[in-house]
Amino acid sequence: MDDLDALLADARARLDGVAKVRIGAVREPRRIRRAFGARPVIAPVADAWHLGVLLVGEADLWATGSVLRAAEEVRRGYTAESQRERAAIRGMAFRGGFAEGETFHYDARAVDDEHPGPLVRQGDRILVRWSPAGFLAPLEAYLDERIQLARD
Repeated sequence: MDDLDALLADARARLDGVAKVRIGAVREPRRIRRAFGARPVIAPVADAWHLGVLLVGEADLWATGSVLRAAEEVRRGYTAESQRERAAIRGMAFRGGFAEGETFHYDARAVDDEHPGPLVRQGDRILVRWSPAGFLAPLEAYLDERIQLARD
C-alpha cells in the first residue's frame, strides 16, 4: 500500500478521536486598519493531527514548521534577539485568536506534487525524511508508529 492518498485516508480513519492541533498563518491588517495602528496577527487556518514531521489535516498535508505556545504580549528584557522574535510571534498568535498557552504550528508548508517536503519517492515506494540528518523510513511504517504514539 504505497499510494499516498490511500495511506493518508487510512491514517485519518485511525486518528478519529485523537486531538488535533491548530495551524496558524500570518494575516496582515487591511490598509485602513493599519493606518489606525492595527498589527499583523497569526490566525488559525486549519486543524491537523501532528505526526512527527507531518501535519495531517482532513483533506490536506503539511510539513511541520515551527511550534510555539500563544501568550499575551508583555514587555520583557530579553537578551537574545531570537527570544524577542519568539515572544512577538507568541503575541501575534494570542491577538489572532489562539488561547493563552495553546500550542500552535506556523510556517507549515503544504506537501503536494510540486513541494514534496519530507516525502521522497523511490520507485513505487513513498519514504519520509524524518530527521534533519536525512534518515528515510517507509511512510506506512512511519505513520503506524506515529499514530500509535498519538493514540497513547
